[in-house]
Amino acid sequence: MTSTRSPGRPRSEASRQAILAAAMELAVEVGYAGLTIEGIAARAGVGKQTIYRWWPSKADVLLEAGAVKADMYVPVDDLGSYRADLRAFLRASYVVAGHPQFADLLRALMAEAQLDAEFGERFRVSFLERRRDALAVITQRARERGDLTARPDPATVADIVFGTIWYRILATTRPLDEAWADDLIGVLAPDAEPAGAPGGEHGAPR
Repeated sequence: MTSTRSPGRPRSEASRQAILAAAMELAVEVGYAGLTIEGIAARAGVGKQTIYRWWPSKADVLLEAGAVKADMYVPVDDLGSYRADLRAFLRASYVVAGHPQFADLLRALMAEAQLDAEFGERFRVSFLERRRDALAVITQRARERGDLTARPDPATVADIVFGTIWYRILATTRPLDEAWADDLIGVLAPDAEPAGAPGGEHGAPR
């Protein structure tokens, strides 16, 4: 993964955690437009130069905070089958991405990525690809286990999962909820016919 932080003195983990927590709290309280590096520094109890040494902008602080939160709360545990693993991933994803405060954060980061090409590249690598890589753990394990569905292939699974999440967050008022997760399971893992089964085709690697 490509880091979003600037080169310089190694980070204090306690300060890093305080800064990330402060950024998330303030984003909820004042919104992205009202968020400032000065405000984050004051809430975290650090100097603003400390933040600028490690992140080039407030968007990058929120980017790391969001990526860490997603890693923490969306599991890639082995539950014994592709269907079970995927269901756990989808249901955790709807809890995290469907939370109004986190959804607002994602909208702000996506908007910033459209305005700032350099940030957009960091957002793609450090968040979008990072989430696809997490899902790829599940599909690769299913391939090795032998219960990966023949279609859709893993790259298309990721497109469907994350495309649906972003579409609902950015373009609709439709919720990310348990019914959404169950609908996707029915499409992506319908009783999990393994790849290479009679009538099936090999799924392409991610």
